[in-house]
Amino acid sequence: QVQLVESGGGWVQAGGSLRLSCVVSGRTFSNYAMAWFRQVPGKEREFVAFISPIGVSTHYTDSVKGRFTISRDNAKNTMDLQMNNLKPEDTAVYSCGISGRPGRPGAVRDPAEYDYWGQGTQVTVSS
Repeated sequence: QVQLVESGGGWVQAGGSLRLSCVVSGRTFSNYAMAWFRQVPGKEREFVAFISPIGVSTHYTDSVKGRFTISRDNAKNTMDLQMNNLKPEDTAVYSCGISGRPGRPGAVRDPAEYDYWGQGTQVTVSS
């Protein structure tokens, strides 16, 4: 059974930093792309960042470029999201997802490409 468990969320003032982690079990981690999405109540899940199976390729939504960094450690089956210079508009529940097929998904920003998700971790940024 595939399981994803996030950690590292919390409350921070604007300009602060948080580091999210996602631990994966039940799948050969190094074969699959991963991504972070976020969601606020009443809105659809929003793409945040993507990383290819061996970490060579990354993509970010425009609003987080230069502030967030996605990384992975295939030896530990973990993926991280370092978030710096946080803004109130970054407040959301952040979830990690694993691609539904080995290799690179066709549409990295589409949540339908990811078939398993973590439970989500709340990030709150106050102004």
